[in-house]
Amino acid sequence: MAKRRRLETPSSADLDRIEAQFRSETFERPALGRGIAPPIAQVAADSAALASAESVESRAARARADADAARLHDAQERGLLIVELPIEQIDEGAMIRDRMVMSEEDMQELRLSIAAHGLRLPIEVFEIDRPEGQGPRYGVLSGYRRLHAVRALHDLTQAEKHATIRALIRPRTEADEAFVAMVEENEVREELSHFERGRIAVIAANQGAFANTEDAVNKLFATGSKAKRSKVRSFALIFEELGDMLRFPEALTERRGLRLATALRNGAEARLRQSLSVRIPGDAEEEWALIEPVLQALESNRSELGRAGRPRSNAPRQGWSEAMTRRTAGGVEIRWGREGKAHILRLEGGQLDDDLMERVVREIQALLDG
Repeated sequence: MAKRRRLETPSSADLDRIEAQFRSETFERPALGRGIAPPIAQVAADSAALASAESVESRAARARADADAARLHDAQERGLLIVELPIEQIDEGAMIRDRMVMSEEDMQELRLSIAAHGLRLPIEVFEIDRPEGQGPRYGVLSGYRRLHAVRALHDLTQAEKHATIRALIRPRTEADEAFVAMVEENEVREELSHFERGRIAVIAANQGAFANTEDAVNKLFATGSKAKRSKVRSFALIFEELGDMLRFPEALTERRGLRLATALRNGAEARLRQSLSVRIPGDAEEEWALIEPVLQALESNRSELGRAGRPRSNAPRQGWSEAMTRRTAGGVEIRWGREGKAHILRLEGGQLDDDLMERVVREIQALLDG
């Protein structure tokens, strides 16, 4: 049977030796007291100080990165960021264009320039709605000719560099602002024809971008004179009533267009359509040869009516005499009569304003000058 070991109380010397050994194997910590943090708090403070000292540079770098990201996001939102877009993502037909004819000579020159020097000026696009699950699609705001040229180069060369095009993605905008931007670009770059101006005004109004054609003309050509807007309205009328019949409308000169618009306002649409249906003209002059006889007949009839007058009386007749009243579809009442030797026109109606009356006066002047 094993002997049990007898436990003895350690002596003072033994306790001093054990304590000394313990102190040599552990870190010395200050005694807790008022104003002295516990060990865990001290460890946390030491770690925070170390992290702070080590992360000043990294925090500055992170702040710069955040600022750069914010500026990039702002530039993207404002449409100031140039990106490379695949040409197949761009729908050139998303917006009806104001320009009807592009010169092949000018387009060839543009293609050669892009092939030699690249695209110097990015196009402008806007994101359009797309079915769920399909990739992004964009419509063209400006740069229609540049897009056509790059597409032609890609079709010809199949080069990867022509598979994309530099573009500014503009913010989504109201339709009227988009049409105004397009017209302004072409007005600055190259004058539109009279007919192209009238045509885009009608199309923009029909697509709901403006209240009506009058509103479209006033906003699309806001910087133009009243006389210019009056001419645009005349060519807009030609597009509305004969746009489907005319083969060379962009060749109409200002004088010819105003004569044609006057005839249309006087109810000559049916006769003009009948004359244009006789044969297909080969060029602009042949087409005008079909139109002019109708205009001459109408102008001759009105001239004969003006010269015929009525028999003179011995004494001037006062007030309205032999008055004739007509009412337009828009509700404007037109009265014609004589007061002595004078012929008087009186127009009444809510649609009349200074701009419209100026157009009426100009039409009358053009008729009398002709």
